[in-house]
Parts: sequence; C-alpha cells; structure tokens
Amino acid sequence: MWTQQNPNSPAPLADVQGRAVGLKFECEQCSTEVFTGLIGVPAPNEHADSAKHAENHEIEEIKCPGCEITHSLEVDSSF
Repeated sequence: MWTQQNPNSPAPLADVQGRAVGLKFECEQCSTEVFTGLIGVPAPNEHADSAKHAENHEIEEIKCPGCEITHSLEVDSSF
C-alpha cells in the first residue's frame, strides 16, 4: 500500500509504526528522482521518562543513480 506524504505534514504514527516505508525524493544536485529501499519505522521508546527521550530514529544512506552523491535520510518517531 502506498501512502502519499505531503511535505511538512508527518504521517500519523499509527499508520506507519512497525512497518517499512520506501521514500521517493528529488536529488538536490542533479534533480534525478531517487527511490529508497524499504526503511523500517522505529517505535518510540514507551519506557522513556520524557517525550524527548522517547524519540527513536532510523538512518539510511542512498546514492543518487544520476550523480552518485550520497544522501542521508532519517526516519524519526516519537509520541
């Protein structure tokens, strides 16, 4: 199932938590469309003592097929 994500409008955590997402973006250097493999969406730390400490993230690096620049993508989740 593909869910369209709008810029600056995070997807509801319930829709993506515990799943894997694939991302599509435009390379900032050469404007090539770049597609990632599946990136896991981490669950927030429910045993944390504050919302800040509950944050969890997954980092993926991908090379642009057009210009070979490496992009670093971070998927964050929190309550």
